[in-house]
Amino acid sequence: MLQDKEFVDLAKKIIKEKPEVFEALMDFEKTGRVPKFTKKERIDITIDSEILRKFRAYCEKNSLKISNVIEKLIKNNLNN
Repeated sequence: MLQDKEFVDLAKKIIKEKPEVFEALMDFEKTGRVPKFTKKERIDITIDSEILRKFRAYCEKNSLKISNVIEKLIKNNLNN
């Protein structure tokens, strides 16, 4: 079992590396519910209307969420 100092050191390490975990615990303490760890943000972009029309049709035809496809493409580009 962890000693008090070891526990505090581990907690500080987790807070530093994963602040969202600490924030989730604080939210749980306030609300009694565990929030989602992944946070999404809304963005505004401007693209060619014809491309958007085709992209929406493609996503609908393949039962895909537009945001998931865009997110995956961004991740792939960041990894290259």
